[in-house]
Formats: sequence, structure tokens, C-alpha cells
Amino acid sequence: MIRFPGTNGDLDVAHVLNRVVGLRADVVWHEKFEGEGYDAVVIPGGFSYGDWLRAGAIASRSPALKEIREMASDGKPILGICNGFQILVESGLLPGALLPNDPPRFMARWVRVKVLNTKTPFTAMYNDGEVASMPIAHGEGRYYIDDPISVNAVFTYHGENPNGSINSIAGVASGDGNVVGLMPHPERASEDALVPRGHGKGGLKLWLSLKESLSRGW
Repeated sequence: MIRFPGTNGDLDVAHVLNRVVGLRADVVWHEKFEGEGYDAVVIPGGFSYGDWLRAGAIASRSPALKEIREMASDGKPILGICNGFQILVESGLLPGALLPNDPPRFMARWVRVKVLNTKTPFTAMYNDGEVASMPIAHGEGRYYIDDPISVNAVFTYHGENPNGSINSIAGVASGDGNVVGLMPHPERASEDALVPRGHGKGGLKLWLSLKESLSRGW
């Protein structure tokens, strides 16, 4: 997990990976990150650099992104959650843009998302078309791209489109699938203690997918 000034989801992700899923995961300050020796990277949510300029814009210029680009080009799994998704888009590792919500307000609520692509290291254990519950917490999560048909959409909002994203897109992947960004928080939907009754542990399969993909040498 990469920590920037303002990151606030790193310890949540680390807890799920280390204690729930059983992977060995480190939290690394962005200025000290070196990709060599790591099999995957997660850029957690938060408000990197206070969302100055645009959400994720300053963090995307960090030297850590050079390391992450090299890992991505080597085919290693890269995941950006919420602000991490914004950073991946701002850095050019994922296409499109993340705009202020429509209506323009911060949203923190549970949503349902539909899995469109199971051929990524983060969705391999989901079923095609499976619907999962996860919470969102963002002010600039409205995904936009000029040609939405061209994008490798991984998740779409199901039943409602809370932030006005084009084609209800909630998460996208790179062309070869190893780089994934999503606005909902799977780490907050991975344990019974965190999930309201009726929502289920919709984020757990994402982390189990990563574990299985790494065991198979993704």
C-alpha cells in the first residue's frame, strides 16, 4: 500500500490483506517506495495532498508512480481505490477522468455494483454479472470518458447511479487487465463486523482474487 500525505485507507487495506486474507502486505511512504521485491501494489483511498488542484493530481507526479508504471508494464497487479483510482487516472495508467459528483456533493453510502469483467487479478473469483455491495465515500467520483464503449469497464453501479458516471461505470481496467481502479471501497466490505445486515461481504472476493492470482503467478 502506498501512503501519500492525506491517505486514510492504507491501514484498512493492510488489515484485510494481512489478517483476513493472509497475504503479507506493507504500508510504504510514497517517497521511499521501490517496486522491486513487491508482487502487487494498492493505492488506497483518502485525500492525497488535500485534493488540491484536482483529486489525485499532485500524487500522480510522485516518483512512486514511476515505479508503479514499471510494475504495470511488467504485468503486475495494480489497484487504485477511490483516491487511488483518481491517481491512476491522473497519471495516465487508466483512461478517462473523474469529475465532481452529479449532484455536486460528497457521498458516503452503500451501493451495489455489477461485475462485468472477471479476467483481472482482482475479479477472478467473482462470477460474470455478479452483484456485490460496497460503500462509496467521495466527492469527485463521476467517471467520464469521450468514448465509453472503448473503455474496459470492470464494475458498474447496479440499480442506481449515485454520482452520474457515464454508463454507470464504477471501475475500469487497463487493456490487459492488470491495472484496475474503482470508486467503491472493497476493504470496507470484507468483514462481518463492518457490513450492515443485508449487504454481505461484497469486497472480500476482490482480495481473495488477488491472493489466488498471485499464487498462480500473475
